[in-house]
Amino acid sequence: MKRRELLRYGMLGAAATLGWACRQRTEAIPSAAGSAVRVHWRLATSWPPNFPVFEEGPRRLAERLEKMSGGRFTLEVDSAGKHKAPFGVFDMVRNGTYQMGHTAAYYWKGKEVVMSLFTTVPFGMNVLEQYAWFFYGGGMELMQEVFGKHGLLSFLAGNTGVQMGGWFRREIRSVQDFRGLKVRIPGLGGEVLARLGAEPIILPAGELYTALEKRVIDAVEWVSPAIDLMMGFQEIAEYYYLGWHEPAAELQYLVNKRSFEELPPEFQAMLVTAMHETALETTAEFFARNVEGLEALRTKYPHVKILRFPDEVVAALKQHTRQLLQEYAARDPLFRRVWESQQRFLERARRWTEISEQYYFTIR
Repeated sequence: MKRRELLRYGMLGAAATLGWACRQRTEAIPSAAGSAVRVHWRLATSWPPNFPVFEEGPRRLAERLEKMSGGRFTLEVDSAGKHKAPFGVFDMVRNGTYQMGHTAAYYWKGKEVVMSLFTTVPFGMNVLEQYAWFFYGGGMELMQEVFGKHGLLSFLAGNTGVQMGGWFRREIRSVQDFRGLKVRIPGLGGEVLARLGAEPIILPAGELYTALEKRVIDAVEWVSPAIDLMMGFQEIAEYYYLGWHEPAAELQYLVNKRSFEELPPEFQAMLVTAMHETALETTAEFFARNVEGLEALRTKYPHVKILRFPDEVVAALKQHTRQLLQEYAARDPLFRRVWESQQRFLERARRWTEISEQYYFTIR
């Protein structure tokens, strides 16, 4: 398989060929040549030690690589608790300190704002639509173009699905309630809230509980019930809002491009296959854990109010999202290419979503 085909199709083909049943019995792939070659890589995550779902993905990746290679390709996973730089993963992979990273592309918005589009877009595509765009709408090629300029390759690492709108100490009744509010929220969603008068703040996971408890922040957007309950936010804030800003937040495997090219072809194929397997498994695990988390939230913490933002607020969020994206597109040609690609695909996909998934949800 040619390198370009491997990068684009390898991940998709792996799932179709191996299937979910293989996830617990991945076997070593025999090597016709170079069986004596051994490779040891290091991977840095943006997450605290033993962080549920997030940390499990790269650790499953390491296990798969070792099995598939018969122990010849090993991967050492370092959490942010070890390397102490949760927002330094991009640079550590780019400069070769680590060969890989497990993170989220919108953390690198300060380097190139277009990178945030490869995580999620407020009011954008859902998981199925986004994956279809990545594999069949040109998304993978665009992502490699953006990150390739920095000596990196980027791969899908699993999707959280729709994220919740955040935990708030007080109820949001109007747009005016956002004024002066300090909210932990990254990416484009944070910029949109800033236009409503909020102060977006980016903090690593390990600092969120204390920041909310000590009123360094007034509200925190994190993920969804599965992870949020573990963080303990329900002990501090009683208003839990539905999401709008991250309808399909894709995690990211960053790979040092030179390190990847130096791998034997069989190890390249193993790595791409294993990344795709773990991405699918992580996506499914987020959904399953959220089912359990919502049940626990409703039974154990009845004081928590799960609310929608008022229609007035949602309308303002949509308006400012559209304006923000248009402004970035006007001054950044690459941002415009990626955003317009997503919008064209979503416009077509929406027609099918409306008469398939959306309709089915109304009748089942």
